Amino acid sequence: MIEPTNRRYCRRNFRAVPLLAIIGSCLLLQGCGLSDAPVLFPKGPIALAERNLLFTAFALMMIVAIPAIGLTLFFVWRYRRGNDAPAYTPDWEGSWKVETVVWLVPAAIIVVLGTLVWNTTHKLDPYVELTGDKPAFRVQAIALDWKWLFLYPELGVASVNELAFPADRPLNVEITSDTVMNSLMIPALGGQIYAMAGMRSELNLLANEPGVFTGRNTMYSGDGFADQHFKAHAMNEADFNSWKAKVTGDANVLDAKTYLELHKQSVANPVTYYSAFEKDLFDIILRKYAPIVGPYESEAAELICRGAA
Repeated sequence: MIEPTNRRYCRRNFRAVPLLAIIGSCLLLQGCGLSDAPVLFPKGPIALAERNLLFTAFALMMIVAIPAIGLTLFFVWRYRRGNDAPAYTPDWEGSWKVETVVWLVPAAIIVVLGTLVWNTTHKLDPYVELTGDKPAFRVQAIALDWKWLFLYPELGVASVNELAFPADRPLNVEITSDTVMNSLMIPALGGQIYAMAGMRSELNLLANEPGVFTGRNTMYSGDGFADQHFKAHAMNEADFNSWKAKVTGDANVLDAKTYLELHKQSVANPVTYYSAFEKDLFDIILRKYAPIVGPYESEAAELICRGAA
């Protein structure tokens, strides 16, 4: 049997647990600055529009959530034990006031949300190319286990786990997968889009200024998923020219046999550059998963389609 003194001691300690939990959480989060959250502090117009949409949807939800929470607390206080003063009238069936609130408020929110979704779905269509003073910079992204391969048709070079593009041009990324489903996302610049074998998806982004942003696979894909991330470099003209010269001068060439080696699973694959890559590699990978495979157009295409199967 617990003595009265011990009961009081236990009650005091029990009340201290929530306070200690809050203090501990604050200590753990003190190194997490809000400026490190790219979704809340976007670096491009697409990500900014998506953040504003998130805030708008949250505000609409609060129209219901805040009154519900407030009324819950009010009812707990008003009808607390020992308070016999307030009248208790549970028979409100058929009340036009209650029915009006129950039906009209949700209906109004649904209409607003429907209009918002319709407009923003078309406005933020990832397949719509962005207009600018200069033409879009085209990149082809291929998801592998557990790395990203980027092809630059305009430059004729390729890179693994590093994406570079001019900051003053819109970025057009064609995406596919040569493995299981993945998802490409650069949170500071825009939302994610899936990469699926045999399918081509597209993402159009724009950076406000030069910078380095983190990109990653947001779809769980196995053992190396946690390390499947890369750096996206939005560069000014001078830095991009230097990067291009460095990659162009690299001794590695991504031919068909090299690609088959790259296709093998690897965790935390280092950044790798290729001064050239197999012609039409992106399209060859797409055709590899076609339901009906016709004659191979080249020895390299046949090697990739059969060797990686």
